[in-house]
Amino acid sequence: MPITPYPAIDDLLDSLRTHIHQLLGEKLVGLYLYGSLVSGEFDQARSDLDLLAVLAGDLMEAEFAGLEAMHHAFAAAQPAWDDRIEIAYLTQQALQNFRTQRSPIAVISPGEPFHWKEAGKDWLINWWVVRKQGVALYGPPPQSVIDPISDAEFLTAVRKQAGEWRSYIHEMTRRNSQGYAIQTLCRALYAYTNGEQVGKRQASLWAAERLPQWAPLIHSALRWRDAPSDEGVDHAATFAETVRFVEFVSDLINTPPTSDELLSKKLSGLL
Repeated sequence: MPITPYPAIDDLLDSLRTHIHQLLGEKLVGLYLYGSLVSGEFDQARSDLDLLAVLAGDLMEAEFAGLEAMHHAFAAAQPAWDDRIEIAYLTQQALQNFRTQRSPIAVISPGEPFHWKEAGKDWLINWWVVRKQGVALYGPPPQSVIDPISDAEFLTAVRKQAGEWRSYIHEMTRRNSQGYAIQTLCRALYAYTNGEQVGKRQASLWAAERLPQWAPLIHSALRWRDAPSDEGVDHAATFAETVRFVEFVSDLINTPPTSDELLSKKLSGLL
């Protein structure tokens, strides 16, 4: 059965699944697709592939090296997908304990090589999305390997992440990065208001309608993110307004009270 509406992408996913399973064997519990391919905002020219590989046990040094070599070879064989693959390798036990402890996670993602980092409660939004929307490429449904995550937990994580962006934004000075930040905050606002995660474009168009005073900046951000390059632009010219937008949305999400009526008034520009 087709996995996505794109036969070439299905072939790509099948190749990744085959290589990962060959390297990990029975240690691979499940492989799950999520992100834009599932949300419906996939762009074959620009979008990343987002995958979670759930493991029965920790990766050994030789297994890590084998996966690293596989990812290098895959990028060489598929140059159009070089730096557009994001796969996280994490044990099932870590997925069960992420609220109380941090665990090693091996990740390859755009802009970063295959490397180790740690994952804890700060990854809750990712796991909520995989559990809600993930498509099993191998193994049981994602609900079988990720314990229930309440919507209240999800919204708490959204609020926390929105607050953290007040600091993150000062590192996002290039215009392309500013566009990413604006769309990310639009998605956080959509999630906080509607209780679900959608693609950045859908959330941005929704936010532009409800925040008319920010609509020009939001629409600009969509163009910035679609631009093939942000070279030769005046990054400083839009940075101050981007910071103000991030701080505005962060405050909107995090300032009590948070009743539906008050939030509706805020979104209508009445407060």
